[in-house]
Amino acid sequence: MGKVYIFDHPLIQHKLSIMRDKSTGAKEFRELLEEISMLMVYEVTRDLPTEETEVETPICKTTTRVLSGKKVGVVPILRAGLGMVDGVLKLIPAARVGHIGLYRDPETLEPVEYYCKLPVDSENRELLVLDPMLATGGSASAAITFLKQRNCHNIRLVNLIAAPEGIERVRKDHPDVNIYVAACDEKLNEHGYIVPGLGDAGDRLFGTK
Repeated sequence: MGKVYIFDHPLIQHKLSIMRDKSTGAKEFRELLEEISMLMVYEVTRDLPTEETEVETPICKTTTRVLSGKKVGVVPILRAGLGMVDGVLKLIPAARVGHIGLYRDPETLEPVEYYCKLPVDSENRELLVLDPMLATGGSASAAITFLKQRNCHNIRLVNLIAAPEGIERVRKDHPDVNIYVAACDEKLNEHGYIVPGLGDAGDRLFGTK
């Protein structure tokens, strides 16, 4: 059974508080999202396997550790997930990036796919699915389903803010997937937005309304 991890690190919570403020502009919002993503992926990848290797320091030869096993793939859900990619790549520059394009039908709130492009070896990678908001869970669940249909099964979901409804949906549909969030908020409102949340992450990220 997949687990839910909530990161309460002071730096993450401080930066998230600034992002929630409606007076925070798009430039600062983008920078904060990148910074929080970098802080989160540090913890998300804590259990990646390592192996011993020999290096020569300026003093002597020594045995140390490097990453082993599956390589990492990053899959942002368009469009807001794009804001998390650079933060991840700063720590894992060798990661390959795929994209999944979904939009939420305003009437049914269900996701509709319009784009999916993945690295050719995605099935052999540890995939981090990125999306700032886990609201109804429909888009995240659909994205994970699309990945599994393409024979990808090593999947982790990384979100900035989640609603209980979104977490419940993903855990029901994909009980094998771990969920990593910086905050779990109170609920969804009648429009499917997280309360208190931070508004529409895509609009705030790219300065659109």
